[in-house]
Amino acid sequence: MAPGSGLEWTQLSIFIVLFLVITVLGFLAARWKAAASLDHLDEWGLGGRKFGAWITWFLVGGDLYTAYTFVAVPALVFGAGALGFYALPYTVILYPIVFLPALRMWSVSRSRGYVTPADFVRGRYGSPTLALLIALTGIVATMPYIALQLVGLEAVLRTMGLNGGGIVGHLPLLVAFIILALYTYQSGLRAPALIAFVKDGLIYVVILVAVFYLPAKLGGWSHIFDVSAQNLAQPSPSTGKPKGSIVLTATNQLQYVTLALGSALALFLYPHSVTGVLASRGRKVIKRNMMALPAYSFLLGLLALLGYVAIAGGVKPITNAATGNADSNTIVPVLFDLKFPSWFAGIAFAAIGIGALVPAAIMSIAAANLWTRNIYKEYLRRDATPRQEAKQAKIASLVVKFGAVAFILFIDPQFSIDLQLIGGVLILQTLPAVAIALYTRWFHRIGLIAGWVVGMAWGVYMLYTIPNPATKHLHFGGSALPVGNLSLFGWHPFAGSTVQIYPGFVALVANLVVAVIVTVIARAFKVFNGLDETEGTDYHADEHDKDLRPIGVH
Repeated sequence: MAPGSGLEWTQLSIFIVLFLVITVLGFLAARWKAAASLDHLDEWGLGGRKFGAWITWFLVGGDLYTAYTFVAVPALVFGAGALGFYALPYTVILYPIVFLPALRMWSVSRSRGYVTPADFVRGRYGSPTLALLIALTGIVATMPYIALQLVGLEAVLRTMGLNGGGIVGHLPLLVAFIILALYTYQSGLRAPALIAFVKDGLIYVVILVAVFYLPAKLGGWSHIFDVSAQNLAQPSPSTGKPKGSIVLTATNQLQYVTLALGSALALFLYPHSVTGVLASRGRKVIKRNMMALPAYSFLLGLLALLGYVAIAGGVKPITNAATGNADSNTIVPVLFDLKFPSWFAGIAFAAIGIGALVPAAIMSIAAANLWTRNIYKEYLRRDATPRQEAKQAKIASLVVKFGAVAFILFIDPQFSIDLQLIGGVLILQTLPAVAIALYTRWFHRIGLIAGWVVGMAWGVYMLYTIPNPATKHLHFGGSALPVGNLSLFGWHPFAGSTVQIYPGFVALVANLVVAVIVTVIARAFKVFNGLDETEGTDYHADEHDKDLRPIGVH
């Protein structure tokens, strides 16, 4: 039976059993390491700020290495070749870059009771406006990422035969997300933290089996690379140019570098990444994790190679019955379906499906924290009690989840993948106000706002101008901008060049330049720069300091 053409009962049964196991764990998590009450954002949204090294490792790993990563990175390698490996160097350079800022963010947040990055910005600059911009950026950039977890989950469901048209075709996805919403509402961050143990264990088993078993079955790695090189060199029907290459070309080398660096700078600016850090017990936990998390980069490299394995295995993507288009995200699930016994394929699909739910839960909690602390409490109800804050966050987490489901129900999933490109560009524009502010308050808050506006506007405009001939999209068609298309008020400094670059990196440079210029002007005119409520000692506080603020106190 061809993948996706009929129900695979063995795979589906194993998937359902494992899904029920993690559902039970999700509800039981409310009692795991619980305080007297979860009616406080420190408890519901940050797990009591007391996760140790192992829990944090699984939580942050489950947060950063998502089902979309497991599905889409191999799909990009399958379709374009070497460019898809940008994800590997960026996760290698990521941890040395964020090691010290993550420690400082934990310390100042623990000292001052901050729950979100926008809380820190509010305290550092005394600017509700700047904090609001950071909060809105975090929420908007997170929404498509939650939707993208659904893309990975739907790819698995489609491969098991649940590939109907219209709303009925999305029914299994809705059921899965209703269950996710219920146990997240009850248990908060403890639910994905506990489930991450199961998810990561399954993922490691599946991938290690895959990278040894599949190449042996397909003639070895040498044969796989040879077949992939020949396949990628064939012209694409939509462009007439080679589909890709197993080595980088002169055209995409700059894009590869800027995409890797930009992605590394962006990843720990996302609110869900910060949430994983703030839930840690102390600085030592974060230090151990920054040393151990690169183990996931090794896993990611193995996953990316599955794109070449799929080429050598003759894999064809399943057609999405709802849209009539080939779903490239089904590449890895179809590979597993074709090459593994049904029982093991069921385990693999459960690993990917659960891998979608863990980060989706963390992301919705992080977005809910931003809404509650930096919009609801700041602008709608300043006298909100901790209990009211927790209730508001629970409701907001439901709204965010079902807003993400709306992406899948009412928009072509390929378009929601295009939106992922916006996420990186958007969140990069918070770097000066969040990451740099951890070290210096030299930037003026007006300069930071001006830089944010310019970086955001230019970054989104550059993405808007990129077409995708393969999908017939005229806008938001990719992350590769020819530098010849860069325009500064009508001036094209690199006119005619086909070398490509990542727009998010360009927008960040513009953001910083504008922030510096406006800051110099504001300082020259001695414009007031707000009050800084933080102190130097806040950035070095640790879990056993005698004057540390108790958990659960504003």
